[in-house]
Amino acid sequence: MSGAAAGGAPVPVEPLPTTLPTSVSAGARTYLAGLRDARAASGPPTYPAPDDRAGWLRHVAEVDDWFRTAVVGDDLPGGEERDVAGVPVHVQHPEAADPLGPVVLDLHGGALLYGAGDVCRASAAATAGRTGLVAWGVDYRMPPEHPFPAALDDTLAVYRALLAEREPREVVVAGGSAGGNLAAALLLRARDEGLPMPAALVLLTPEVDLTESGDSFTTNAPHDLALGSLREVNALYAAGADLAHPYLSPLFGDLAGFPPTFLQSGTRDLFLSNTVRMHRRLRAAGVDAALHVFEGMPHGGFGGRTPEDAELSAEVGAFVAAVLGHGA
Repeated sequence: MSGAAAGGAPVPVEPLPTTLPTSVSAGARTYLAGLRDARAASGPPTYPAPDDRAGWLRHVAEVDDWFRTAVVGDDLPGGEERDVAGVPVHVQHPEAADPLGPVVLDLHGGALLYGAGDVCRASAAATAGRTGLVAWGVDYRMPPEHPFPAALDDTLAVYRALLAEREPREVVVAGGSAGGNLAAALLLRARDEGLPMPAALVLLTPEVDLTESGDSFTTNAPHDLALGSLREVNALYAAGADLAHPYLSPLFGDLAGFPPTFLQSGTRDLFLSNTVRMHRRLRAAGVDAALHVFEGMPHGGFGGRTPEDAELSAEVGAFVAAVLGHGA
């Protein structure tokens, strides 16, 4: 079988898995069953033609509306919105956090195309909750109006401004999925521009290879019910730049000098290869890197309400606390 993105070449459509893992929690199985039902009802994603700007704008608005309803819901956090170096930043203050203490620079996911506004704010709130620290959620610019390097420019501008308020040892950079791409690319570019490294890096199922060259892009294609290939989106983001450039695919960069890094993926994650390859590259560069792979987990976890999700949050919190000197 094959499908076609609107205006693009036919792309493979993988059959939905007939079985779901029995080795995960009941909540995780329920979440996966819901994803399978939704995928069966909607079919594979389709995208506008590469030069259809109006179509891409409509597509992004539709997906962002879905994110607000399905992911954020009615529990949208409060917080403060700041203009930092001309970039909107959503600041979240956990009740127990020292407002003058360490800060997590949070880079939201969304395929480098979705997740602005409320979703960015919710991402910062989730990161603040995991770490117990103040979180700055960078509402970076995205295509179709602002392709590469706009998002990276915005992220670097906010990081530079944050370093004017905090010592590098008081800064953690964190990102999930597309945010993981920007988190790692930020460190590469910051180093190239003479800025210091932060205390730690957190990469949750990071999209660090826009060329999609890893093994799990084939082996997990039928099993990751949360995500499919993003080739069309990656091309839109890159706007003609080489997808293998380290600022676009940090997996291929020189990772020497990176701070201690936490990496997470799952056995059903399309980005499993991204994560394990990044871990090996970091280790080869002499970086203290910890890899956590969760059983049966697709891209992005199990919806945030399962024991596995709670375990992941606890692991991230413990890692950040240890790096900052607040834990064992």
